[in-house]
Amino acid sequence: MNQHTLIQQISPRMKLIRIERGYTQERMADVLGISKKTLVQIEKGRVQAGWTTIVAVTALFRDSEIIQHELGDSPIEVVELIAHEYVNRPKSRTLAGKVWWEVVHERGEFRLQQHTVTKHYRILDCEHYRWFSTTDYEQAIRKLMELSEQ
Repeated sequence: MNQHTLIQQISPRMKLIRIERGYTQERMADVLGISKKTLVQIEKGRVQAGWTTIVAVTALFRDSEIIQHELGDSPIEVVELIAHEYVNRPKSRTLAGKVWWEVVHERGEFRLQQHTVTKHYRILDCEHYRWFSTTDYEQAIRKLMELSEQ
């Protein structure tokens, strides 16, 4: 998945996301920092939202059923991966990936999971803390080996 794909996925659903939240077009435009005219054009399919608008929608409406249907339970992580290619930061606790994730490999106290919707990868430890995320399988395997040898 890349910026273009995410824009194509979310732009046509902006109206549904707005309606799900109960916002008027004016309120939604204010929240996203765009003009009402631009929002109307996006909702009518005349233009697609820009990358920054998609990032804002994904972040501000991450609990939306529509967003989660498109991107799974971690929409912010998906946007981070698209923007940065991988996420390698201090541990953050997850819910263990029981719904949206499939275990690909296990090594020592670590497991590599793949998201069933977006197909990106993450590495969790036995306590369900996330250590690494990427869209690149080979990079994920290398990091899994590195972490399990520590």
